[in-house]
Amino acid sequence: MKLPQSFYLGSDVVSLSKQLLGKYLFTSIDGLLTGGYITETEAYNGVIDKASHAFGNRRTARTEIMYKEGGIAYIYLCYGIHEMLNVVVSAEGEPRAILIRAIEPTAGIDIMLSRKNMDILKPNITAGPGSVAKALGIDRKLNSVSLQSTQLWIEDRGLTFTDDQIAALPRIGVAYAQEDALLPYRFYVKGNRYVSKPNK
Repeated sequence: MKLPQSFYLGSDVVSLSKQLLGKYLFTSIDGLLTGGYITETEAYNGVIDKASHAFGNRRTARTEIMYKEGGIAYIYLCYGIHEMLNVVVSAEGEPRAILIRAIEPTAGIDIMLSRKNMDILKPNITAGPGSVAKALGIDRKLNSVSLQSTQLWIEDRGLTFTDDQIAALPRIGVAYAQEDALLPYRFYVKGNRYVSKPNK
């Protein structure tokens, strides 16, 4: 069952980031179904978070999507190379988002292998946000698409993790955010192979 729209309207981005662990992320691109359950996320807490693209109420052509009502995808290009999938949450005008950093693949693995030019299944197929997007066929053409769509969606299949099964650490690659770089806003399922490094 797809996550209801009401899930994405919550304003506690840290709690929602943890709740997304174990939820199943799917794409259907050109009729090809791929997906798996989310194993790693990062929270970005809007205008007060120095690591967020919307810090200080920054509004640009790129960030404007973050200010829309939650329940849509925010996809951007990082370092000119990697597409990054973020889930927009909270009410309209409150630009909070959750970066999907890793999934454990469960559907369409052969398609993912082909997209990643891999011969055998290894954790790096979907460990790291750039890998998630490439394996699932996600690019900026899906930017702002509804998570209730038939192209990109998240399902609740009853898989949950307790707080003691979840690691909470500082985010990766946000040193520019000064003291906010130290916030424990990166979450992953302890012991899961499909998590980006460092993961000890």
